[in-house]
Amino acid sequence: MIRRHLPPLTSLRAFEAAARHLNYERAGNELAVTASAVGQQIKTLEAWLRRPLFTRLPSKGVALTALGQRYAASISLLLDQLDEATARALRPDAANVITVSTMPSFALSWLIPRLGSLKQRHPELEVRISVSLHLTDFAREDVDIAVRYGRGAYAGLLSELLMTETFFPVCNAALLNDPERPLRQPSDLRHHTLLHELAEGIPEYVTWRQWLTFAGVDDIDATHGPRFSHTFLALQAAASGQGVALATSALIGDYLEAGRLVRPFPQQLPGGSQYYVVCPEAVAERPAIAAFRGWIHEEAAKYANLR
Repeated sequence: MIRRHLPPLTSLRAFEAAARHLNYERAGNELAVTASAVGQQIKTLEAWLRRPLFTRLPSKGVALTALGQRYAASISLLLDQLDEATARALRPDAANVITVSTMPSFALSWLIPRLGSLKQRHPELEVRISVSLHLTDFAREDVDIAVRYGRGAYAGLLSELLMTETFFPVCNAALLNDPERPLRQPSDLRHHTLLHELAEGIPEYVTWRQWLTFAGVDDIDATHGPRFSHTFLALQAAASGQGVALATSALIGDYLEAGRLVRPFPQQLPGGSQYYVVCPEAVAERPAIAAFRGWIHEEAAKYANLR
């Protein structure tokens, strides 16, 4: 049995407020108590810790000791977490509502176009999409399930492989038979504009330099060309004939199926990371989450057959 060694919460709240204001009266106004009550709570906490947290100043103000500064930073973070956890606990229990977090390009190019299928399959399910490049902190964020791009090893979480991916060039079909600049082999890319994605913060994302090296082309400057903040923007530029984009198989299928883009070469470079469906193990079988997991895996299997 775990016995936590915790000081009184009332004293912690008074200390954290006084540490922010460096003034007992202003801290008391925030907490709706008197300055002397704040001071008494601080004395209680200092007695409990057996160490001083404040130094009293001649001007009636206070200054944090070195320990007080460190303790205040930690306590402030913990109280913020407690506030967030309490807010989540007070929300109405909507068992059919889930929040899904994923990257912007995956949401726009793959997930959102398929939500109509989810509504048909599970009309009772309400999905909220949250886009972000950072890894979801399920303990602090109001997120139920996420689609992550990585290696799949996430401690304490259920992690299921959703889809693998490879990288290859794509372009408007008109570029293939351009009489002056035909695209027949990778070395022909020297005559065309390379479209780049700014993949900052995305682990192991394949670049044009890596793909050209893989294809055996070493005399093309892979740094030139427009840059786009998201995959779907680079694909749209390629579809409108502005150049050749480096596409990921995980996000390109619909463009290829519709004929908006074509692959000029067969070479494809496997990516180092893949897409995973991730959620806390404790909620994985919650009906709404289990339904979403089943649906998204079926959609990914259909998508793989189209590529």
